[in-house]
Order: sequence, then C-alpha cells, then structure tokens
Amino acid sequence: MENKRKIVFVNQACGFITIDIINAFAPVYQTAVIFGDIREQDVPLHPDVRTSKIIEKSRKSNLLRFIRWFIASIQIFILLATKYRKYEIFYFSVPPFAYFSSLLLKRKYSILMWDVYPDALKIVGVTSNNIIYQLWVRINKYLFSKAYKVYTIGDGLSNLMSQYVDKERIKIIPLWTGFREIRKIEKNDNPLIKNLNLENKFIVQYSGNMGITYNVEILIEFAKHLRKNDQIHFLIIGRGVKFPILKNLVEKENLNNCTLLDFVPDNELIYSLNAADLSMVMIDNKISDVSIPSKIYNILAVGSPLLSISSESSEINKLIQHYIVGKNFTEDRFRDIVDFIKSMSERPVLYNDYRKNALASSKDFTYLNASEFFEDYQNVSPL
Repeated sequence: MENKRKIVFVNQACGFITIDIINAFAPVYQTAVIFGDIREQDVPLHPDVRTSKIIEKSRKSNLLRFIRWFIASIQIFILLATKYRKYEIFYFSVPPFAYFSSLLLKRKYSILMWDVYPDALKIVGVTSNNIIYQLWVRINKYLFSKAYKVYTIGDGLSNLMSQYVDKERIKIIPLWTGFREIRKIEKNDNPLIKNLNLENKFIVQYSGNMGITYNVEILIEFAKHLRKNDQIHFLIIGRGVKFPILKNLVEKENLNNCTLLDFVPDNELIYSLNAADLSMVMIDNKISDVSIPSKIYNILAVGSPLLSISSESSEINKLIQHYIVGKNFTEDRFRDIVDFIKSMSERPVLYNDYRKNALASSKDFTYLNASEFFEDYQNVSPL
C-alpha cells in the first residue's frame, strides 16, 4: 500500500459522480476523500478509500451557504496540510474556493469544475467590478495555469473557463446517470403512482430545488391553464424556500391537477423518475449557458422526454437539439410551452420518438465516463 501513489479527492457534497470517479482510481492509487456528506446511489464508495468528514454545505440561504463554504475550506486546508500532506489533490467545485489551498500547498493538484466561480456569483447580483470578483479572477488565472489537470463537463463551461487557462488545457468529460441499470416501471407497478392514484394520467413532472432564483411559480400557471384537461397532471417534487409558496398557491387555486411532494429518499428515486411522462427542467438565464443539471442524465436513462425552460444558447438546449429528446423554450413563450405539453399527451407517435431518442442518448452518459478521468490523469499534461 505504501508504494502506491496517493491521491485525495475534495468535495463537500459527494454524490454518485464523485464516488464513481474515486472508485476508478481506488484499485491503483492509495485513495482518500474529504467530504461534507456522501450520498450513495447504486454503487457504494470503495471500501479501501480513506475518509475525512468536514462540515456539510447548506441549502437554507446564500449567506449560510457561504459561511459553511468558508468553514469547510479552512478544514480542507488543515487536512491537506497535515493528514494528507503526501497526497496529490483532486478538487471538485464545492466548496468553490477549496482549491485556494494550493496557493500555499506546493504539490500536484487537479481541478474539476461544474460550477465556475466567481462567474456564478452573478446569479446573486455580484458584478465583475466587485473587488472580490476581480481578486478571484486573478487567483483562478494563477491556479488554473499551475494545475496538473483541469476538467469540466461541457462546451459552455469550457468556453467560460478559457478566460482563466488555455482552452487546450481543459479536458471535457460529460457526466452520467447514477444508475448502473435502469429498469422501466409501468405505472400500474409504480408504488408512488399507485399511492397518488395517478395510473391513468399523463404526468408532467418537475423535480428539483425551489430556491429564490427559480421561477417555479410558473409551474402553477401551467397547471391553472390546463386544469380543464383531465388527462394531464402536474407532479412537483422538491424543496427550498419556494416550496411552501407553491403549496399555498395550489391550495388557494384548488388545483386538483397538481400534487406537491418533498424529495423522495434515494432508494425510491427510481420510482419518481419512472413516474414522469414528461420531465421539466428550469435553469436560471444567468447561468444557463454554462450549467446543466446532473439530473438530466437520470431522466434520459428512464426514457423521459424533456421540456426545458432556459435560454436558446443554454447547454441543455444544445443537448436537446443534438439528441432530439424534447423541446427547449424561453420563459416568455408560455403559450408554446402549454401547447407542447398538450401535444405530448395527445400525439403518441411524436412522444414515443422522443422517448426512444432519450433512451438511445443515455448510452453516451454512463458510469464508464468515470474511467476517462483516470485514464486521462495518467497522461502528462503540458505545463
């Protein structure tokens, strides 16, 4: 064991993507992970991986999120400087300034970005004229140029990161579904659907965060507009500050065609994914060009067509157009969105074409992509 190369992965929020990447390294490297929380899906963390827990991230408010990011970054630095002082470092982008540790730690490090800061601060109103923003830009240019490897997950993010490092240095590896095997569960066999008595409905589902920057209220507007269509039912699953707002709106409008649920446990995720006939995704316009939700890959894996609300230049729109798995609309095209929902419930041939394309596209987004990180890491990067 002592003769193996050592590498420590740093991610405050470890999900299946992180676990798959770590597991790809574990048979060859003496491997460790610094984490706030770990959410295993189909595959557990390799038993030989050394672990160190830090403070978990917060989803309650931006202020609390930044405070916990800051505390986690201090904990990460201390662990890297002591317990893992002989390890190569592989940073993920949570917390977003964890890699600042390498300003002081003089050893090999790599960075995987799927949220790019300080650019993502624009979503909370921080502009490029802000002194913290400008300092962060300088740090990025220095640290990205010195990194052994720089990874990201899409063209939009690669283009954004090219302001900090030569684009030739950036390796793009797409994300993937967290399921090793996806099985189709018919509505009559789906306990979630049966408990809600929705076996005979066409289900339009939104599952995700309901933070302050998400205009999730528009979901209620769709439900109001389609309330006379007794075939279509809206299933909204999630959490966040706007969840009680949506709940109050549903009750106020007496919307019998709309059901709200809290996030389901991970071991029941397969049922909620299979519940959707049409899956909705919303991305804030400020980050839509450089962000794509990882849940997209689970949605494609169950063969659910997509209805996304984002800018025309968004990463998700590029994916939808490339694989022909649904439609993307800007938020102002309310009438077109409603018509699309109706057409999906009324035109089975078109619907099934999208569904077949979704299933076929999912073959490009499997756990095998994790091995690409390991294989690329073995190759020497030009510095």
